[in-house]
Amino acid sequence: MDGAQIPEHKRLTVMRALDKYDRLGEAGVRALLGRERRDESGDVTPGAELSKEQADRMMMLFEMVPQSGTTYESLADWEREDTAFVYREYRNGVDVVQVFSDYAKGRLPINNHEAIKRLRSWFNDSPKGQEALDELEHIAELTKAAHYGSKRIRIDPSVVRGLEYYTGPVFEVDLTFPIPGDDGKPVRYGSVGAGGRYDGLVSRFRGEPVPATGFSIGVSRLAAALQHLGKLDSKPEPGPVVVTVFDKDRLADYQNMVARLRAANIRAELYLGNPKNLGNQLKYADKRNAPCVVIQGSDEKARGEVTIKDLVLGAELAKFEKGHEQHLQKQTEAQRSVRESELVEAVREVLARHGLAPR
Repeated sequence: MDGAQIPEHKRLTVMRALDKYDRLGEAGVRALLGRERRDESGDVTPGAELSKEQADRMMMLFEMVPQSGTTYESLADWEREDTAFVYREYRNGVDVVQVFSDYAKGRLPINNHEAIKRLRSWFNDSPKGQEALDELEHIAELTKAAHYGSKRIRIDPSVVRGLEYYTGPVFEVDLTFPIPGDDGKPVRYGSVGAGGRYDGLVSRFRGEPVPATGFSIGVSRLAAALQHLGKLDSKPEPGPVVVTVFDKDRLADYQNMVARLRAANIRAELYLGNPKNLGNQLKYADKRNAPCVVIQGSDEKARGEVTIKDLVLGAELAKFEKGHEQHLQKQTEAQRSVRESELVEAVREVLARHGLAPR
């Protein structure tokens, strides 16, 4: 924008337009860089009102967008080529725009060194642009020295961050592997993390300049991608053992059971709702994905016992016909009474039965 002599008051509008490239494509962004964009419903979004020359200059950034496809079969092949000049066939004054047009269509790979070299030739009239490229080149040198070459960390001048407080490089983490969508066509997950340098942000609160870089992760999208790759267990995390409540006057007794279980490294919690209905307490335990519940009414208390109800086995009972031998066996295993002193060991047995060893 500095090299294209775009006024300061238009620059935020320009950045927001560029940020919509993935969604609107070239025509949509050009409209937003011009006078206005009219969508299918007839709504009008005012544009930045750049000249054609200024808009063309900004759209050149998208000629450098890295492609996920490559002719290389392995990362090692790419890293070896990363040190080579990849435009040997484009010598003797070939139009730079044509070179990157071929690249953008996936015909050529490009490494960070060449990307910066070409950007310097495009923006040689902007001292600010050259200073920014110095920083990017330094980053590329450091990442390559750490054995992260151009296939994994790429200079991409089209990346735009939507927040206004960044003062230096910005970055995004993009998942490039495709998955089949509902229509059978490949879909990419896209960005799962982003951030950048923002030296001025902390000074707003402390009144002194503090260099800072921040990064945030799109947890839900990343989790969905990891699950698709089989690197994330899709089974829900088992919940805590729930100690039910029959008598509000005995809350101390019930809390003591919770404390004993926790002391044995067993996750446990006390039911804190209305204790009048045991069914509601069991429904709550199901929602918490509790492996079992602890029950002690007045009768159990008089006998010095507690009842352990295995909710996992209880759910399996529905698979068997009532009265069937397997049904009767699991019904016996699913609920049993033990001495109060045996509470912890009885709960341990239930957890071990389902492979849920205490932490």
